[in-house]
Amino acid sequence: MSRPIDNDRTRDAGFGRYEERVVTKPAHTSAAAAFALAFGVAALLCVLTVILSPVGLVLSIFGLILGIIGIRAGKKLGITGKGVAIAGVVLSALALIISIAFAAGAVTVLNNDGAVDRIEQQLDKMRDKLPDKVEVPQP
Repeated sequence: MSRPIDNDRTRDAGFGRYEERVVTKPAHTSAAAAFALAFGVAALLCVLTVILSPVGLVLSIFGLILGIIGIRAGKKLGITGKGVAIAGVVLSALALIISIAFAAGAVTVLNNDGAVDRIEQQLDKMRDKLPDKVEVPQP
């Protein structure tokens, strides 16, 4: 005895079990999580170049905010990216800590008159070692 099989489920006549096909939509990564990771990497690179440390500070703050939003969005059904958001938060926090440390070090050095005098003396010594006349060969 055969039963008609529909597209959604099949039944086993002997045991009464059936199998359903469930069509699911693929999960999407949270845009906030992806941007948090991008901002975290950019902030860390800016901070490590020291000259762009203030830019890294701003980027790290944006990365932290977007990372927190990405973590919250990752808890929703059909949205992934919680791990990406956590990585963005970690990198942004690391960039923020390094940027604050650089800023604190620069302020400490610049407020110390003795350190500023030593830097000026080193610059004067380096200027004295420069040659007075430099000859450039002509082709």
